[in-house]
Amino acid sequence: MPAGSNGEDSPMGEGLHRMSATAAAAAIAAGALTSEAIVSACLERIAVRDDQVRAWAHLDADAALATARRRDGEPPRGPLHGVPVGIKDLIDTADAPTAYGSPIHDGHRPGQDALCVARLRDAGAVVLGKTVTTEFALFHPGPTANPHDTTHTPGGSSSGSAAAVADHMVPVALGTQTAGSIVRPASFCGIYGVKPTFDLVPTSGVKPIGPSLDTVGALARTVADLVVTAAVMTGDVDRFAAAERARPSIGFAPTYEWEQAEPATRDALSALADRLGLPHVVLPPDFSRLAAAQTIIMDAEAAAALDAEWRSHPDLLSDQLREMLDRGRSVPGSALRAARQLAASCRAQLPAVFAFHDVLLVPSVLGEAPPGLDATGDPLFCRTWTLLGAPTVAIPGLRGPTGLPLGVQVVAGVNRDSDALAAAARIGGVLAVQAP
Repeated sequence: MPAGSNGEDSPMGEGLHRMSATAAAAAIAAGALTSEAIVSACLERIAVRDDQVRAWAHLDADAALATARRRDGEPPRGPLHGVPVGIKDLIDTADAPTAYGSPIHDGHRPGQDALCVARLRDAGAVVLGKTVTTEFALFHPGPTANPHDTTHTPGGSSSGSAAAVADHMVPVALGTQTAGSIVRPASFCGIYGVKPTFDLVPTSGVKPIGPSLDTVGALARTVADLVVTAAVMTGDVDRFAAAERARPSIGFAPTYEWEQAEPATRDALSALADRLGLPHVVLPPDFSRLAAAQTIIMDAEAAAALDAEWRSHPDLLSDQLREMLDRGRSVPGSALRAARQLAASCRAQLPAVFAFHDVLLVPSVLGEAPPGLDATGDPLFCRTWTLLGAPTVAIPGLRGPTGLPLGVQVVAGVNRDSDALAAAARIGGVLAVQAP
């Protein structure tokens, strides 16, 4: 697996905040580093940078340092022992408020951790704080800016997690994806992001938005960090350990939305596919309708999931969200059934799609992160794969015409997460990824 950026895995000296999670855990286990030292380094980075990036919704430095000191005084609990992590503010934490990106839930204190968070703590991780999410993890942005250029969006809805990781405030952070909320911000911020197979990571304690779509994943600067974090959250170490050994074959599928990407994006991805010597793969015709079907399902499910908020606090919803919920409430039952039937039909075709190639390289975003902080970019290239429940991994390394990150993603068959991660490691290595 590629280790990460220059100096990221050096356990001593300056720049501890740049360490990867796996390198930090190894150094802590070997006695070459303390959890308190790396947590302190991350907190110092946040103090310097977060006024500009605004990645954190809640931060309790004293609590994080106290936990780090406890980790330093006990035997290693697991593969993330002593490692600081960020938690998206859609995911419940018992020791920190979880507002779901909405003033409706401002100050809300969950009674217990989400299961994915509990598993991270059991593995020894130190929760640094809560990262900003868009309003209910949908499309109305929070205050977070892209660390590469703070006049541009970091993407959504896992905006704070992506920006915090990209800016070296924390080595790994959790995100969720209902349309493109992990892959898009990872692509805009120039880091890796994994959206596992649907329902592989438990969503207990995660605010439902689109229950047939919602997926918990992670963002990091190395594939190895994604592997260990996903293994901890699923409790299936063997499944993800296979990523170290897998040598998947890769094809290139431009997708039916290819022409909607910016010309520079199409040129960059085509050049990458040529550089890797990837054969072109044509997706089944039915796949051309999946992005629209995902939109219908997401709108309808979000309207149902947020019905209580819509009824009790309509004045505290953004205009953008109210419009989406109104649209979802008006989806005809016949249209929703047809969209779900199409999704089921296309899922049944996935074995044929991956019959000759284990993994497909596909676009992840239309182009570079758009300017301005009033929108989060278009999730078009993610909708199909989220609807199908297939594992995807965003890969950094390409740059757009103005020098901002330009991501790509790989997708594998359902429950073939290790193949997607292994392919991401291979392609990331070819791109000679350099973190910001």
